[in-house]
Amino acid sequence: MRIAVTGANGFVGRALCALLCDTDHDVTALVRHVGVRDSRVREVIVADDNFASLAAGDPALAPCDVLIHLAARVHMMTDDSVDPLAAYRATNVDGTLNAARAAHRAGARRIVFVSSVKALGEGEPGRPWREDDPPAPVDPYGISKFEAETALTAFGRANGVEIAIVRPPLVYGPGVRANFLGLIKAVERGVPLPLGAVDARRSMVYVGNLADAIRTLATHAGPVGGVFHVSDLDDLTVTGMIRAIAGELHRPARLWPVPVAWLRAAGKAAGKGPQVQRLTSSLRLDCTRLPRELGWTPPRSVSQGLAETVRAFRESR
Repeated sequence: MRIAVTGANGFVGRALCALLCDTDHDVTALVRHVGVRDSRVREVIVADDNFASLAAGDPALAPCDVLIHLAARVHMMTDDSVDPLAAYRATNVDGTLNAARAAHRAGARRIVFVSSVKALGEGEPGRPWREDDPPAPVDPYGISKFEAETALTAFGRANGVEIAIVRPPLVYGPGVRANFLGLIKAVERGVPLPLGAVDARRSMVYVGNLADAIRTLATHAGPVGGVFHVSDLDDLTVTGMIRAIAGELHRPARLWPVPVAWLRAAGKAAGKGPQVQRLTSSLRLDCTRLPRELGWTPPRSVSQGLAETVRAFRESR
């Protein structure tokens, strides 16, 4: 199958392109800048203007059957843009529609759009988010992702293109950065963490599992339209995740059982109330459709995913 992938040299994109090549698909990579590439990728197209030129046919996207859209302005804890929502919309809404127009021009009949749990909201509604729950995003990133879902769905309906939307939670794996990498480093150094009383559960997805779910949606012979949640199907508590990381590092898990109310009060006093609230609250996804309708199960368990992540971290030292 001929598959075009935007954001192909990103964290998820690299894992996805490798998997698609491993399973004998013809891959075209769409990137903002040329970086390290899989030699098996047939073509690399640089599109650094939110795919506007590509949508206009200059350069022309080679014929493809499916577009997988990963490229995005990613979520940032701090954003120094004058108008963050406008900046997110320019990439995550306008850029998504431009990529869709280019793919439609190239003959694609299916688009797999990788959205985010943030399109649903910051916290869960007292239970795991279901795929048919009304989204309630609150920050510019989440709002832009939900608006992209809505705009892309309308585009597909108007142009006869099947749209599959994937909402992953926290993605981890070899090469992960940001907060997850910081947590691994803290556990390795033996930093005492005041999280021993946090029993909140968080959905996560190993990057290889996410790539496999995306591949399944892109190549499935039957219809796959609508929203699909994806995770490792095993939601750890925050303390359970830290203990698992510590075990793989052969370090003790230095967890202090500070009451959650104290943590939230301290976070509020330090001006980090929303961050602490997220850390100490559950955020789970109900991932019903992929297993039920497509027979998908994660190739790796969460324990295997964490082991691979920590192994890669140790090898990079």
